[in-house]
Parts: sequence; C-alpha cells; structure tokens
Amino acid sequence: MEVHFDGHCFGCGPLNPDGLQLKFEPVEDGSSVASYEVPPRFQSWAGMAHGGIVSLMLDEAVGWAAWHAGHPGVTGRLQVSLRRPLKLGERVRIVGRVENVRRTLVYVTAYVENADNGSRVADATATLVEVKAVVEPIDR
Repeated sequence: MEVHFDGHCFGCGPLNPDGLQLKFEPVEDGSSVASYEVPPRFQSWAGMAHGGIVSLMLDEAVGWAAWHAGHPGVTGRLQVSLRRPLKLGERVRIVGRVENVRRTLVYVTAYVENADNGSRVADATATLVEVKAVVEPIDR
C-alpha cells in the first residue's frame, strides 16, 4: 500500500484551515511531541472539547511517532482511554512513541497531558500497518 501526504490532513495538514494543524517534532528520547490549545469550534458539552478531537490528537501522535522512527504507517487499531474532560482553551502536550516493530506492524503508545501541570487527559495504544509514504510538494 502507498499513501500520499498533500498537506490537507484534518489532523496535521498545514493547508487545511478547518483542521488542527498539529506539528509534531521528534525529540531526543525517541518520542514525537506537539503542543496545542483547543479552540471553541471543537466544543462538545459546554466548555469541553469533543472526545473525537482528543482521539484525533492521539491518532496523529501515533502516526507521527511511527514516521519519525522510520516506520510510516496507517492506523489499524487505536484504543483510547479518556481520563478526564479536556477544557476548551487548555494548553496540552501530545506525545507518541514507538514501542515495538514486528514485520510490518508498528506498536505505538500516545498520551495527551496538560502542558502546565502534566495531568493526563487521555492515552492510547495503537497498531499501525507499515506503508510506503510519499510526501508531495506543498504550495502555500
């Protein structure tokens, strides 16, 4: 399987004005990290972000962790545990890390935490299927 990144991904695409535009960076400990502040347009109940947005953050974290580790893949399984509501406007840190690779399967963990006090919002485990990824030139 071959996938193409054209900049329009809802989670990380810089060309998608409606998306989160998350920007993950690799760090020395082998994880991939992004920061984000949830805007009001992603509201669920009053004052809270929709759980699907939190799940999207985790899906992006596992994908970017695999990418930065040299094993790009598509998510085959994502198991999410929501620990507490994410408040609108709350600054979070989103972290993903590859735990193991077996043949074409990439096993990854991720979490979302408050950027100031480290309180856990959600975490996930995932299995990705490794694919060939093509990054197309992005015109801004």
